[in-house]
Amino acid sequence: MQKVNTIGVLTSGGDAPGMNAAIRSVVRTATYYDIKVMGIRKGYEGLLHGDIDELTARDVSDTMHRGGTILQTARSKEFREIDGVRRAVSTARYFGLEGIVVIGGDGSFRGARDLCMEGMPAVGVPGTIDNDISCTEYTIGFDTAINTAKEAVDRIRDTASSHQRCNIIKVMGRASGNIALNVGIATGAEAIVIPEKELDFEKDILYPINQGKKRNKNHFIIILAEGVPHGDDLEQRIQEAVGIETRTTTLGYLQRGGSPTVVDRVNASKMGSYAVTLLKDGIGNRIVGMKENKVYDIDIYEALEIPYKINEDLIELSKILSI
Repeated sequence: MQKVNTIGVLTSGGDAPGMNAAIRSVVRTATYYDIKVMGIRKGYEGLLHGDIDELTARDVSDTMHRGGTILQTARSKEFREIDGVRRAVSTARYFGLEGIVVIGGDGSFRGARDLCMEGMPAVGVPGTIDNDISCTEYTIGFDTAINTAKEAVDRIRDTASSHQRCNIIKVMGRASGNIALNVGIATGAEAIVIPEKELDFEKDILYPINQGKKRNKNHFIIILAEGVPHGDDLEQRIQEAVGIETRTTTLGYLQRGGSPTVVDRVNASKMGSYAVTLLKDGIGNRIVGMKENKVYDIDIYEALEIPYKINEDLIELSKILSI
């Protein structure tokens, strides 16, 4: 088996806390095996345009505690076309790359698949705060995001209690309710509204609020995923139906930033290192994931065919606890 001498690493799509820990792990592991690492800035856009420089172990010192990504990220329309993919592969070969570690979400992995189809070995490492990649139980950034949101909700609850209000907190999740579901359970929300389930206003919102009022509760928390259709109408509907002052707070990009948690740092380190060992052994076309808290890998084509599903047990638990 021919020795791998040089690999690349890039971050693509939305940034996620812990990406820097993954980059650091890739560089440090590759250095351990005497493999050169080239850092590709601004994702596939940087790969297309040769925005590439060597990363040494020193370059990634004092980075794992930082949010965001030191390699930056961008979305590339050019790369979505086959000519763009071929240009990217040509650029990668010009810089001597024999494989690329792609840290990102589902869209980033489709780009990695396209690289593989054009003969450039790639290994995907899941990094997205939405935790919505079907082939893995965990994605880098999710733990930090839900803890950031949890802290914000706890603070909002203090003022909701003081003013006897209903507060709607909108969290990230255009197509996935994982953040909303986990934060809602962790903060004791009366209702959790997610895009995977059609909203029944009477049953899902009014019923738990009225049950709380029967227990003399005078403040309520609703967690709303941003991707829910007509979610912005909830504030007025609740005020009119229950007669309680209702306010909406959108957490937005607050959830993307901040120093990553221990869970994100450790898992990012494990998955980044695993990706390098795959490429070192001449294995590409894989996605690294976690199953039952253990790192494993799966064929990239197979992984992208697995349908995404929300955790139905957590949904059921949230309904039981809201009463």
